[in-house]
Amino acid sequence: MLPLTVGQPAPAGALPQEVPRAADDRVQGIRQKLWALRDPSYHAFIAKLVPTVPPEKIMGVRTPALRQFARELSRADGEPQAAFMEALPHHFLEENGLHAFLIASIADMDRALTCTEAFLPYIDNWATCDSFSPKVFGRNRQQLFPRILNWLQSDHPYTQRFAMGMLMQHFLDEAFTPQLPALVAGVQSDHYYVQMMQAWYFSMALVEQQEATLPWLQEGWLPRFVHNKAIQKAVESHRVAADTKAYLKTLRRRAEGQK
Repeated sequence: MLPLTVGQPAPAGALPQEVPRAADDRVQGIRQKLWALRDPSYHAFIAKLVPTVPPEKIMGVRTPALRQFARELSRADGEPQAAFMEALPHHFLEENGLHAFLIASIADMDRALTCTEAFLPYIDNWATCDSFSPKVFGRNRQQLFPRILNWLQSDHPYTQRFAMGMLMQHFLDEAFTPQLPALVAGVQSDHYYVQMMQAWYFSMALVEQQEATLPWLQEGWLPRFVHNKAIQKAVESHRVAADTKAYLKTLRRRAEGQK
């Protein structure tokens, strides 16, 4: 693997000719360095995991290398980073991942929120969405919560998914209230990756806040797909007791006409 130093020139011809050239040379330099970090054997694996992204827009950079590059870029001269974060939309999956990791390192809450809201409309896959978690959010939950409410109302599915992920990550502990699951359930969407996040949220809420969450399954208040997926995820969790898993299995809902 090549060194990650931001100032190092990329190998000549590192990018294939069919890849669009970035308008800003600083952004092009970052794209070239990402390309140099790719692992061709990883490309097919990640392309199957993220089917909403065309394979030609996936480099095949492994997450640890992407995180390391983000750390080095955030410590280097700020001009390339600033130019890169303004160059939306990005072309490659890994550029979106890099953008998410750069925002995650921002220590100022106001700036992190501003950068997050500028970036959210351009997220087009679950992998970028779920790896995007600004560290400063956990220390500023009061300021974060009103933004989550706004994001839940978005028409963009990955903004909705991100909002639910933030509720799952930051509001299932002492910050939990019984009204929060209703916010997640209230998102009306047929989008697969929105419904999968709803199911994930309820499965985790069963682990962390079982008493408040169980009625949602007992009373059948969720769409059948979300209901059954939440049960599936909870049953697969090592954090759910065996007797609880057995009970949850009895709550599975069959499609109309099935016995």
